[in-house]
Amino acid sequence: MRIVNAGAATRNISIVRFLLVPLFLLILAGCAPKSYVVLLQSPDGTTGQVVVSGSGGTQTLATAGQRAPLDGSTPASPMKTEDIMAEFAQAIAARPKIPTQFLLYFTGGVTLTKESAALIPAIIAEAASRPAADLSVIGHTDTLKSDEYNDQLALQRAKKVAESLSAKGLKALTMTIEWHGKRNLLVQTPDNTFEPKNRRVEVSVR
Repeated sequence: MRIVNAGAATRNISIVRFLLVPLFLLILAGCAPKSYVVLLQSPDGTTGQVVVSGSGGTQTLATAGQRAPLDGSTPASPMKTEDIMAEFAQAIAARPKIPTQFLLYFTGGVTLTKESAALIPAIIAEAASRPAADLSVIGHTDTLKSDEYNDQLALQRAKKVAESLSAKGLKALTMTIEWHGKRNLLVQTPDNTFEPKNRRVEVSVR
């Protein structure tokens, strides 16, 4: 377990978002007449863009299932799902899982809400589904009281969650503890404001 003081960090993962690089598959010359690129939908349901530029020109793939030759010589064209699976079944199966985020809330101090305590088994199960799970546990507070008090409370909350996970049988390669105190609020409030959604620990399972 690694403990990191992230008190001055500006990173904010309170709202669960991921910037996913567009997924694409490249098949090299072999049984296929040409090398080509296929654009896939990201695990969160979005599709980015891939620009293919080569000796024959430049093509933009912006729709899931589109393909274009690597030399850019012909426009992007749709590829049937069954053909994608036939060509790339092994590569698709080997894709790593995207991180899973959990938000656990506190009634006060280091006491989890009943609903959040019930998430502990789900976090352990998610970690168990990965070959070498890496967890980050980040503590937060609302804006009541001083910076120093909230830094200590955020650390205590993160430790509480980490200890609960370990006690319940968590198997993870690494687990990092961070604390942000009252920085990086989930709900923006002025100082000295009670806000239950800011009293939280964020757990990321990778």
